[in-house]
Amino acid sequence: MAAPDRNRTGTPEPTGPLFDVEQPPEEETDPLGPTGRPWPDLPEPPAPGPGPKRALILAMCNQKGGVGKTTTTINLGAALAETGRKVLLVDFDPQGSLSVGLGINPHTLDVSVYNLLLTRDTDVDDVIDETIVEGMDILPSNIDLSAAELQLVSEVAREQVLSRVLDRVRDRYDVILIDCAPSLGLLTINALTAADGVIMPLECEFFALRGIALLTDTISKVQERLNPGLEITGILGTMYDSRTLHSREVLERVVQAFGEVVFHTVIRRTVKFPETTVAGEPITTYASSSPGAEAYRSLAREVLHRCPAK
Repeated sequence: MAAPDRNRTGTPEPTGPLFDVEQPPEEETDPLGPTGRPWPDLPEPPAPGPGPKRALILAMCNQKGGVGKTTTTINLGAALAETGRKVLLVDFDPQGSLSVGLGINPHTLDVSVYNLLLTRDTDVDDVIDETIVEGMDILPSNIDLSAAELQLVSEVAREQVLSRVLDRVRDRYDVILIDCAPSLGLLTINALTAADGVIMPLECEFFALRGIALLTDTISKVQERLNPGLEITGILGTMYDSRTLHSREVLERVVQAFGEVVFHTVIRRTVKFPETTVAGEPITTYASSSPGAEAYRSLAREVLHRCPAK
């Protein structure tokens, strides 16, 4: 008889129909997957080749809060690091949730990404912190960043300040992920100007769906005026619950509207994600064999498949 799963305190986890909240991924039982499309063949990505680096920069963007931007930044970054890539996470939200989610106390920071944006004498190496994930670093943030939006207004080329900061470290990393604030203000415009691509996490809920049109309009304006090379890497369905008709309908409508832009991978609701925030580590290390961890590994393969240069 198999031993019961145990939590961090050593206590056996309760089992049974009331507690089995994590369902097996649909791809194991349904060849079409949750998006209603056949699953693509996504082989394990090869390790990055030798030679000079030039990081792929992806902005995690949605003006609606609570859709999984920070969770996706942490766990996608960790999954990419597992493939042998050097990853930098940029906390570009004054709430500092990305920093907290990796065990950093924003209130104790002497320097943060705010200092890099607004002072020329701050060394980027003084701001970068290592995380518990090998190969993954972070540029942390705190509430000081909320003042940057006003202070940047008077700057020359104010939309390109973050791009100039990341240019100083782009040759050290394979992938840079920017966790954007839940707004379409100057900070988010900076992130879109610096990025090669945008990943849009979308909660499978009606009100989240309404905001995608506004976001895509903002992306189009950035493409026209500031960053012609910006592309939409993909739309990621998050907080998906296949047991509810509403989740299934919203995901179906997104696929109808955006087609192949929508990732095949879908992130399901699970109690593990709040637990990882408390633990200060990604789900790939906290619950390595969980469906949530496997989903982010699948997403990492999709991202690398869509951005083959990395």
